[in-house]
Amino acid sequence: MLVSRRINMWSLPAIGYCNPFACARFTVFCASRQLSVSPKDKTLKKIYNSGVIACLRASSAELAMSAACAALNGGVSVLEIVTSTPGVFEVLQQLLQDYPTKTVGVGTVLNIKDAKDAVKGGAKFLMSPTMVKGIMDDIEDEFLYIPGVMTPTEILTAYEAGAEIVKVYPVSALGGIKYISALKKPFPHISMVASQGITIDSIGDYIRQGASSVVLSDAIFNKEFMDQRNFDGIFRLSKLAASQAMEALEWKQQSSLTESCHR
Repeated sequence: MLVSRRINMWSLPAIGYCNPFACARFTVFCASRQLSVSPKDKTLKKIYNSGVIACLRASSAELAMSAACAALNGGVSVLEIVTSTPGVFEVLQQLLQDYPTKTVGVGTVLNIKDAKDAVKGGAKFLMSPTMVKGIMDDIEDEFLYIPGVMTPTEILTAYEAGAEIVKVYPVSALGGIKYISALKKPFPHISMVASQGITIDSIGDYIRQGASSVVLSDAIFNKEFMDQRNFDGIFRLSKLAASQAMEALEWKQQSSLTESCHR
């Protein structure tokens, strides 16, 4: 499938050694696609090149704004704000204004109204813990929607309904890294975000076993740090998470290049 192949190529950062002929083919490919890249594809590229989606839920808009700034300043480039956060759409709009190069979306979207409000507010993507059919039908064609899935049947159903990337949730309860590894064997062409209970130390293992990205909530927005307004602590956790993800993405690229050269 052409879309899947394009996405997989984009998921590799432009770093490290590269076969000159492979690079030439990739350059020509990118040039031929440059004029037709959609906003949805741009968001997908940023998610793949980040490796981490920071998931923020807060008890107030003020706390959400301060915590989000700490994470974004620390190095996280993709942020999801859950709909239960007070003033979520106002926070979204302010972050988009203050961080125009970052990718900010809305999570735990459970109905079409919240989905439309998020899109109207400028969200770059939507994420749910399940597949909300109304969102798939009304929004997916023009906008990046990441539905939540749990079983192989749900993964294939979401993919066939048009999802270009799915969120495996709750991954730690299903087997964690081993579950992602097992799912990628029958579905190597389906991009997966691993979500729930993931620690910073396990980011690399998830990505090396096939996850395109991971969702980190408490691992970055530590509950104690949030209660104490310890934004320096959130900044440091964000920096560490971004570093771990980049290291894993570098490994992934090198492995892919080596495999290509041996074919």
